[in-house]
Amino acid sequence: MSVLRSSLVMAVATFFSRILGLIREQVMAAYFGASGVTDAFLVAYRIPNLLRDLFAEGAFSSAFVPTFVEANQESREKSRQLMWSLFWLLALITGVISLGIMIFAPELIKVFAPSFIKDPEKFEITVNLTRIMAPFLTFVSLAALFMGVLNSLKFFFLPALAPASYNVMSILSMLTLSGVLLKWGYHPIYSLGIGAMLGGFMQAAVQFPLIMKHGLKPLWPKKFWTEKSIKVVKLIGPGLVGFAATQVNLLIITILATGTTVGAVSWLNYSFRLFQLPVGILSVSIGNSNLVHFSEAWKKHDREGAKASLQSSYYLSFLTVMPAMIVLYFLSEEIVNLIFERGRFDRESTVRTAEALRMYALGLPFYGVYKIWVPTFYALDRQKIPVIASLFSIGFNIAFCLLLTPIFGFKMLALGTTLSVFVNAALQSLILRKDLELSWNFFFSQRMLKVLIATIGAGLVLEIFLKIDFFSQALWFKALTLGAQIFATGVLYASLLVLMGERSAVNAVLSKITKKFKRK
Repeated sequence: MSVLRSSLVMAVATFFSRILGLIREQVMAAYFGASGVTDAFLVAYRIPNLLRDLFAEGAFSSAFVPTFVEANQESREKSRQLMWSLFWLLALITGVISLGIMIFAPELIKVFAPSFIKDPEKFEITVNLTRIMAPFLTFVSLAALFMGVLNSLKFFFLPALAPASYNVMSILSMLTLSGVLLKWGYHPIYSLGIGAMLGGFMQAAVQFPLIMKHGLKPLWPKKFWTEKSIKVVKLIGPGLVGFAATQVNLLIITILATGTTVGAVSWLNYSFRLFQLPVGILSVSIGNSNLVHFSEAWKKHDREGAKASLQSSYYLSFLTVMPAMIVLYFLSEEIVNLIFERGRFDRESTVRTAEALRMYALGLPFYGVYKIWVPTFYALDRQKIPVIASLFSIGFNIAFCLLLTPIFGFKMLALGTTLSVFVNAALQSLILRKDLELSWNFFFSQRMLKVLIATIGAGLVLEIFLKIDFFSQALWFKALTLGAQIFATGVLYASLLVLMGERSAVNAVLSKITKKFKRK
């Protein structure tokens, strides 16, 4: 119940943030469509955003939270010293990297999007956007540090809501600065870059008052290299290998996408954003919650409690993401049409984005497992395992995309991502089974079979009986219809689970959601 409670707290906060993110994407689609300039922004944004996998949500968070939990169990002062020593180190390292990105922006774009060189205007816009957004890396890294601290102290809502400030700043920048920039002789797309940079700053700033409130006031440590800070850096070490391999993977995918057709980068981005909605609300929330509860039990040498927490997170992940997978797969074109098809986002963009979304949707359950397993290995001081699994899956993804993208087009990039996440999660599951002496029933229990049956049943009913003539209808009717289809699918899924004896699980989730929304 503690895992469920904290997961739902984060899920509710993340829900509001992701809805704002969806509005941000709608505004971007309406203002700029799936065009060359949106491709330019997305390539430029990808450069600092890639590094956040190491300094923010990825290796750093997984290494930091278990160490901070351990330090806080000893004393609040030790945890305060650890936090601020890492704060200044992060600020220095990411600040230097951000400066390097600004200086070498042209060279980076030549590597990440070599096809842009043929279009001097697009190339220049991409370089300028890269320089504008370079400080985003520093801000989002410090925001992730604050989030790790607050989650460790069992504060989940505000940190999960913090990314909403990024979306708000991006939306406001497009609405207010686009016209101003055009009037001054600059391309309106720069408003997106300014919004991203300011949004990263706000993401850290909104969490700072809560950090102060809980006795973690700013500190210039006497020693930066304490036992605990060295431990965090050592835990991150193996992540550098996986990080480097990930960048090679993303570099190849970006090159392949920019080399297919104009708009491919944007189609993949819009579909991935929709895919990230349930990932962010459900998978990331459950993974972060599991990291805190599993780490706490493991550090207390409560092996059975840690395994129970892990099993709860694993089941809860599948229970909640499977209906989302059904909706995204079977209603992909309807969702894209309703959300994005307006302004400069045309019918072809809808079809292409929906194709990619279906490929991404198939990976939802595996992505949920991946988000649970990786932090678990860090808590076990077995951080090399996710790296090895990532290297293998990245190699698979690169080979898959290089072979099939030239034949079948850009959507193979989305399918390659899905298959690589499956390979990654499967490898980690096998190793975790051995490390924690888990039975096969842990992964393939009767309860999991019921979830699978309910998923297939709800999906078949949605595809056969709940589809209607959607695209010729008025906007208000589309919204009502899509909402009714999603609601009916959820009710059918839950009803099938209840009929198969999973009433307690369904009631637990529904009651927690109801209570949480009533409080808000």
